[in-house]
Formats: sequence, structure tokens, C-alpha cells
Amino acid sequence: MSRVWIDVVIKNPDMGRSVSLKALINTDATLTVVPRKIVEKLKLPLIGKRAVATAKGVAEFDECLGILEIMGRKAFSHMLVSDEIDVVLIGTVALETLGFEIDPVTGKLKEAKIYLL
Repeated sequence: MSRVWIDVVIKNPDMGRSVSLKALINTDATLTVVPRKIVEKLKLPLIGKRAVATAKGVAEFDECLGILEIMGRKAFSHMLVSDEIDVVLIGTVALETLGFEIDPVTGKLKEAKIYLL
């Protein structure tokens, strides 16, 4: 599947700050990753640290909380803070929370079913 880039807004609801940018969907990632410079610009609150498996092995990342907006849908999101990655990577938890999935035929974002069973 080709790379899927989408328009995203990241917001700090407490400060009223936001940034609009292009983000890469990473269906191999559980959580969304945001470069530290964006977290600092928006003054997103750090809520702890999280150990995660990466291609380089296990690493510890700061974790922050903010609002993600994709295609007009908004949700609070836990995001990992990266000092190395310079683009926003949207993980599967954010996609599922917002009710989206990647269509494997078209490679585009589409509405997904949300289940409550």
C-alpha cells in the first residue's frame, strides 16, 4: 500500500492553540507520534512516559494529550512525543477512535464501523 497523507489539526483545548498540517497514517503503529517541537509549540501537557517497541528496539517516549481533528471529526488522543521523527504519524487507535480506516483497494481513508458489542 502506498503512503497515505491526510490533513490533520492538533489542538490544545486548554490554551486554544492549534496547528494544521499533513500527517502520515501508520497502520503499524498503535499510538500517534508527534514531533517534540509541535508539542512544545502547542504547550500540550505531558502526562507520563510509555515504553514502546520500535524498529530500533524498546524505547521510552513522553506521552501527551491533545485533540486530533481529521475530516471534521475530533477526539482526545494520547500521543507519543518524538525527538527523532519529524512528521506526525497517525496510529490505529486515533483512526479507530475517530471512526476511520484505510480502504485496502483505494488506499484512502474511509468511514469505518464502530462497534459496541
